[in-house]
Amino acid sequence: MISTHDLSMNSAHYARMGEGECKKIHMATLEILERTGVDVHDETARNILIKGGATADGIRLRIPEHMVASALSTVPERITLYDRNKKVALRAWGHNTYYGGGSDCLNILDHKTGKRREPVLQDVVNATRVMDALPEIDFVMSLVLPRDVHQSIYDRFQMEVMLNNTTKPIVFVSPDFKGCKAAVEMCEAVAGGVEEFKRYPFATCYINVTSGMVINEEALQKSIYLAQKGLPQLWIPLNAGGVNSPATTAGCMASMNAGIMLGIVLSQLVKKGAPIAVPGWNGGPYNLQTMVGNYVLADEQGVATSMGRYYNLPVFGLGGSTDSKALDQQCAIEMTISLMTALLHGANIVHDVGFMDAGLQGSLQLQVMANDTIGFLRAATKGVKVDDETLALDVIDEQGPTGSYLSHPHTLKHYKEPFYSKLFDKGSYALWEKKGKLTMEQKAADIVDDILKNHSVDPLPQDVQAKIKAIVRQEQNWINSK
Repeated sequence: MISTHDLSMNSAHYARMGEGECKKIHMATLEILERTGVDVHDETARNILIKGGATADGIRLRIPEHMVASALSTVPERITLYDRNKKVALRAWGHNTYYGGGSDCLNILDHKTGKRREPVLQDVVNATRVMDALPEIDFVMSLVLPRDVHQSIYDRFQMEVMLNNTTKPIVFVSPDFKGCKAAVEMCEAVAGGVEEFKRYPFATCYINVTSGMVINEEALQKSIYLAQKGLPQLWIPLNAGGVNSPATTAGCMASMNAGIMLGIVLSQLVKKGAPIAVPGWNGGPYNLQTMVGNYVLADEQGVATSMGRYYNLPVFGLGGSTDSKALDQQCAIEMTISLMTALLHGANIVHDVGFMDAGLQGSLQLQVMANDTIGFLRAATKGVKVDDETLALDVIDEQGPTGSYLSHPHTLKHYKEPFYSKLFDKGSYALWEKKGKLTMEQKAADIVDDILKNHSVDPLPQDVQAKIKAIVRQEQNWINSK
């Protein structure tokens, strides 16, 4: 049968703000940029912006509306990231959602002892291997900050470890501009050259910006450098509503959006068509009861992502995190909620899976738990295929009201299609007892152990490993000479 005028819903979506609300925030952003201005703490960036039409009062720059409009007309609507083997891994646009870890937690919840401790470089190795193995985790970040390497250049060691232990895309963070350059040079060595990495980027830099209206020097330097190379960047100014911006969600988001737009303007002045992603979290009130930078707050959910969707820009989101310190009920609830809202709102590159305690603690067990949760959520929100094959009217007529479908060829063809969790217990109580009464926490620890024992990736060629290590040694010599 040939159908006409069919309607298809690919997946379930939800928007925190409509076009009207987003338009008001956009117009408020333009007024902030023109009337109040933004502090830009880098002379090169200021000169580029002034040449493009901005006016300056010291470090305070004011951006006219036409500069924003021009930048939005040339900035790409998508970022494509590849794996190490030059195959497309992430198509970040629209409502495509991909999940990965986070970086630089100061502690790790040890999956063997259940105790919190300081991480070492081997923990970055372990985290990378776990994320590489988990099928629902699409990209890798370092998870923890190793304490057994020089703290001024820890990110160089993280990058070397990640490049050697995963084929998935990498999101890296660097505390300084020199570290960003070193990471890119390592990636170029792996890719086989500058142009090859530009053509098949398998890593991107998460640029931390001080706030929506204060743009730090290191962030600006990284943005200019990456834009010049035509490499994707994640430009992330964040506000703390009630601390460095209004306590209201709209005011917090509007002032944060000023810094987002400034980054887009700068990148497009440096190189038209330079790919850039915008924040998919924050833009709401800070927790003024505790003064702790929480990762899962109700009021900010979906606000920044709504603005990213309004501009049709790739969104770097946050999910799979918790502010709990233990793998308890709060942990499960916040992990699931943050994964779900990121998916429904349409964040594209969702990081911080496995983060705990306001980003101060990482957990490999939580990443395993989140992996199964992501699988469930993807299955629960994907579109339902309705056609002759799935309606199975001939099968229904053949079997009738009392027929058995268990051994029917149609069942054998389709029974593997639903989502089946490898972690959630769905059996009987007796079977659970027989298997040892394992909790999810225990099963997750066993999965981590199994991955660390059995999972590996194809090693980089020896000459490439040597090139990467030489870059790290060069950074060590530089920091030791200071």
